[in-house]
Amino acid sequence: MIKLTRLDDEPFVLNAELIRYVERRPDTFITLTSGDRIVVKESMDDVIERAVDYQQKKHFMPMPNMHHSVETSSL
Repeated sequence: MIKLTRLDDEPFVLNAELIRYVERRPDTFITLTSGDRIVVKESMDDVIERAVDYQQKKHFMPMPNMHHSVETSSL
């Protein structure tokens, strides 16, 4: 997830997995995989940097331990 700002200064969080492409014309347009388009205040380079940073951090996060076992030991 990346934090961005709409043109009306309203902050929002976007799932970076949904970004199809980013354009500068002169505002920054983000086209999502759904075909929806969002215009943001951040520059194209900022959006790309945040999306890449998100992807890198996602791969370094440890997975939660879903099989939490309780062990008892006797002394």
